[in-house]
This record gives sequence, C-alpha cells and structure tokens, in this order.
Amino acid sequence: MPGLTTFPPFPEEVPTHPLLIIDYQLVKAGDAEEVEKLWKAATQLGFWYLKNHGVDDEVEAMFEMGRETLALPLDEKMRFEQGDKGFSFGYKAAGVNFMDDNGTRDVTEFLNISKDDALEWPRVVHRTYPSTVNERMESVIKPFVQKSLTINHFLIDVLNDKLGLPKGTLAAFHQADKSSGCTARCIKAPPGVQESSKTFLNPHTDFGSLSFLHNRLGGLQVLPPGSDRWYYVKPIPGHAICNIGDTLNIFSGGILRSNIHRVMPPPGEQAQYERWSLVFFTRPNDEAVLRALTDKSPMIAEAVAKAPPGKYDPGVTASEWLARRIGSQRAANYKGPDSWKARLGTETATIPLLGKI
Repeated sequence: MPGLTTFPPFPEEVPTHPLLIIDYQLVKAGDAEEVEKLWKAATQLGFWYLKNHGVDDEVEAMFEMGRETLALPLDEKMRFEQGDKGFSFGYKAAGVNFMDDNGTRDVTEFLNISKDDALEWPRVVHRTYPSTVNERMESVIKPFVQKSLTINHFLIDVLNDKLGLPKGTLAAFHQADKSSGCTARCIKAPPGVQESSKTFLNPHTDFGSLSFLHNRLGGLQVLPPGSDRWYYVKPIPGHAICNIGDTLNIFSGGILRSNIHRVMPPPGEQAQYERWSLVFFTRPNDEAVLRALTDKSPMIAEAVAKAPPGKYDPGVTASEWLARRIGSQRAANYKGPDSWKARLGTETATIPLLGKI
C-alpha cells in the first residue's frame, strides 16, 4: 500500500547527494537565513527538501486514491488514456513511452489529474476521470491541489524577489484561475526490478516551473552539475522534495537551475516493493510565452548576455512546450534514435543514459 511506513531502510552504502533542507514555515515568516538557503538550493542544484509544509494528510489520501484507481482493470483505465498527441491529463499505461534512443519501453503507469478539472469540479475543463477519482475530487484531490498551489506559488514569489523582478511578475504567469498544465500525478512502478540498467523514468529536466514530490522509497537520482555520475536522493519521512523546472529556468535566464534527474528501481531490499510517488507540477498559464525576462531584471539581463544567443527564447508558449515534450515521449511517435532529441528540455550537459553511480 502506498502509505505503508515499514519499508526496509534506505541502504547506507548507496552513494547519495545531499540536499539542503528548507523549512517552509521559516520561509513564510520571512526568515532571511532560510530564504538565502532556498536561493542557494534553487540556483546551485535546483533540488531541495521541504519540511513543515503541512500537506501530509492530503498526501496520504492521494496515495489511497491512486492505489484504488491504478488497481482498476486495464480496460477501464484505458478509457481515460492520454493518447499520443501530447495531451497531459488522464491515465498513462506502462509501456506506452520510450525511454532511450533504442526505443526501450517504460514499465511505470501513472494518473495525471488537471488542476483546472480539480478546481472547477464538477465542471469538466479538460477531460473526465475514473469513478475512483470523481468520488474523491472534492474531498481529497481539490484540497491537495489547493495546498500544493499555495506552497509552490509562495516559493515562486520568494524567488521572484531574489531575481530582482517587480512584485508579482512570475505570479502573473502562474494564475490558478487560468488554464494551465498544472498536474497532480500519482505514479506506480513495479516491484522486483533490480537490473541496474533499467530505468523507471528516463533522464530529463522537468517541463514546468516547480515540482512538489512525495515518495517513500529510494529511486530518484540526480546528475550534479559537472558530474558524469548519478547519485540517489534519500527519501526523508515528512519531507517533500522540490525542484526547479524548465520554465523557471527560461524565465530567469538560467539563474534558477532545472537539473537533470531520473528514477531507477529502489536500491537494496526496497526493490521488492512497489514504488509509489506523488507529485504536483506547477506550470505556467497555457498562453504564457517562454522567454527570459531580461527587460524586467538587470540580474537576468546580465545572465542572458553571457549565454548563447536564443538559448532562453524558445519562441513557444507554455502549452506548446508541454505538448511537445509529452508527445515526443510516446512510443507511437518513435521514429529512430533521433526521436530522443525531440523530447529535450533546457539541459545542456551530456546525459549518461546508463551512467555510473
């Protein structure tokens, strides 16, 4: 069960990368030292632990919803499948995405629930969902979405000020009442997968602005800047893991780091269990144009001046960026080794697909 708390411990001998621990309540209170720590995490690795976020009860309820939904018969789940054209919301079956330039199929399944559908329930904005979702939309999913939005929006506001942007600049791109790709995702990966070369989620940068992740078992790995080695991120009970995505990286002219990461089978004895995770992706409003905000911040203008021309001006909207990256993962769209390139985000480092740890 996703909420199980008696898993084998994370093995001590596994190489891990430390993350800074950010206290959300201290950041909310304006603690200068904690804000500086958040800034350091967001600009150096782009990952951090977040404690005292107050969403633990909602997380447990979401895991229970995910367990019941992903236990439905496959033919019932397939009625809500995302499809191959870059649509983000709904069910994704195992084996429909490709993982590398050889077209290797994935082994995870997940459910994506739109922020818009949750907040506007019972009005359908993007799509319908299984009955196990509908039954909990008001009591479980909507509260999780609302709390996740509040946390991510507050952190984005703090980073907005650190970037020297006018108040509310980034908030204007992340308005809860506007259509967006913001998503609550519940993910299930199978147990007993122990091959070191088998990935649950391919190396990538996140598509949106800020991710708010909850997991119980190991498997998440980061590729630190300048390294050719992967390192596990150890899960800590009661701590979420947050990371910067591509769109904040673009808006900030590369100052906020969207770092490469992947998910492998849990290490050691943890590998015998299903790996469940829950994440809320905060993404910009659909119509937001992705570009570095050089006209609003001297700090961003200086950073972009040092970058290759056009690097932070992809010339697309947030919805176009998301649709390309999602659709290009689908195995139905695999045309050969070069298909891998179509799914790339802002990463600049060479990704060791099956690299060392």
